[in-house]
Amino acid sequence: MKQYLDLVRMVLDNGSWQENRTGIRTLSMPGAMMRFDLQKEGFPGVTTKKLAFKSVVGELTGFLRASRSAADFRALGCKVWDQNANENAAWLANPYRLGEDDLGPVYGVQWRAWPAYKAIETSHAAQIADAQARGFRLISTFEDAGKEKVLLYKAIDQLRECLDTIIQNPGSRRILFHGWNCADLDAIALPACHLLYQFLPNASTKEISLCLYIRSNDIGLGTPFNLAEGAALLHLVARLTGYTPRWFTYFIGDAHIYENHLPMLEEQLQRTPYPAPRLVISDRIPAFSQTGKYEPEWLEKIEPGDFSLEDYQHHAPLTAPMAV
Repeated sequence: MKQYLDLVRMVLDNGSWQENRTGIRTLSMPGAMMRFDLQKEGFPGVTTKKLAFKSVVGELTGFLRASRSAADFRALGCKVWDQNANENAAWLANPYRLGEDDLGPVYGVQWRAWPAYKAIETSHAAQIADAQARGFRLISTFEDAGKEKVLLYKAIDQLRECLDTIIQNPGSRRILFHGWNCADLDAIALPACHLLYQFLPNASTKEISLCLYIRSNDIGLGTPFNLAEGAALLHLVARLTGYTPRWFTYFIGDAHIYENHLPMLEEQLQRTPYPAPRLVISDRIPAFSQTGKYEPEWLEKIEPGDFSLEDYQHHAPLTAPMAV
């Protein structure tokens, strides 16, 4: 994880102090990138402190199940959503909040059930028929600017569509999903930070890579967590589609260090990283490359215990408060 420490140094050396919504200053730098060869370098789990791996895979499991409640994440071993659900003053006053532990349609809801609507003039019969053939259902008829229209709706499982395309059309450069739904930004506890995922399968080598774009990344707490979660997702998708995970490229828009995280990161800079661990996925999860059977329904069947790290050496744990 030398790349992670290099990122920390880069922000410390080149960042500038900025104010933000949390009230805790950040040392911020625009634009950063890390690239990992998962075959040669191993799993990108931070070793200069203990990675909260159970929380990482608990959150990922919750996302795969389209969870919107902090209680669901807690039950899966992840408590990182508790404060955003129940201690964020702006969210507590939001009329879209449905009560204790509610988060609104966060990441997994957008990944697995993106709310999609079409408003089509009733005179465009071919368009309406095409939308219905694609799974949209008629909700209502209404008038807009003097024209009669129909409203159609369906929930789009973006992640499942990615897996389907990897199987059916691996040469596509459109195998991506994202969580930045403009229509839901006012009805959500925290707009997506890791918001765009693009899978890039190579049918000739049977390797699959992932590019992840993060609009805003807390280098002290968020980066190690998001690196591990993204890499775990890539390994899972590879298992279910018959590929070997290869390149994981991690882009950051606003790379920042919170002022009260400086002691934790300065301590890590004094530590020598250990060799990277290896991610192991339980044998109960079918490998398409071995069975020849495509079973994407395992996206919902995954349990946190299906992921483990082998040969994970790490330095002593370090903690810092999360800014909300």
